[in-house]
Amino acid sequence: MNTSNPTLNSSVFDNAGRAVAGDRMTINGTISKTGFLTALLLLSAAWVWNSIASGTQPDWLGGAAMGAGIGAFVVAMVISFSPRMAPLLAPVYALGEGVILGLISAMFEKQFHGIVLTSVLLTSGVLVALLAAYMSGVVRATEKFKAGVFAATGGICLFFFISMILGFFGIHVPGLFGNGLVGIGFSVFVVIIAALNLVIDFDFIERGAVSGAPKYMEWYGAFALMVTLVWLYLEILRLLSKLRSRDN
Repeated sequence: MNTSNPTLNSSVFDNAGRAVAGDRMTINGTISKTGFLTALLLLSAAWVWNSIASGTQPDWLGGAAMGAGIGAFVVAMVISFSPRMAPLLAPVYALGEGVILGLISAMFEKQFHGIVLTSVLLTSGVLVALLAAYMSGVVRATEKFKAGVFAATGGICLFFFISMILGFFGIHVPGLFGNGLVGIGFSVFVVIIAALNLVIDFDFIERGAVSGAPKYMEWYGAFALMVTLVWLYLEILRLLSKLRSRDN
């Protein structure tokens, strides 16, 4: 698979080399590490959530959340270009993302009661459904599939980046971020692309295990899957908020 994406490029396995016997990447090992990273994320998210819900939110929480977001981004970039650092830095990424998700989730929950639980359940449901479809062979990560998803993902990232830059100058893209039909349709499209990235993550992990990648690549695979799940959750949260705001 040839792609410019540093996280999922097949050259990652070429650079990693091959493991010695008994020290190979496995699917079960990647699953267990994904569960560990998820637990860390939920732990830090719950701490922020409870601090806000109990009214004991410290004054420095906002600054800490911003620092956690910047730190998580930097850590993600380091892991992407240096997979050997994944065992050390992937937990740091999960804790930082948990702080951000806890704050964002609390803000949405305050405005739309019950939206966070619904988003979590939908994210989990999409993960299970796509995993079942992938394991049964209904959905496969062919080269054309990967190219299409990568192109769409890159286009979305570029659009969000340009929109952010334009926002600094008071220029906003009309419709796409609102709760109208165009905005909802755009959010549905982004959710679909985020979900399809899970299939590429599954394929990436499976190829790593089959090719005999080193054990530390389990952390790398778990990190890649965590990045996609965080993105999917946030986009589902955004979509539901648009739908709920129309009801109000």
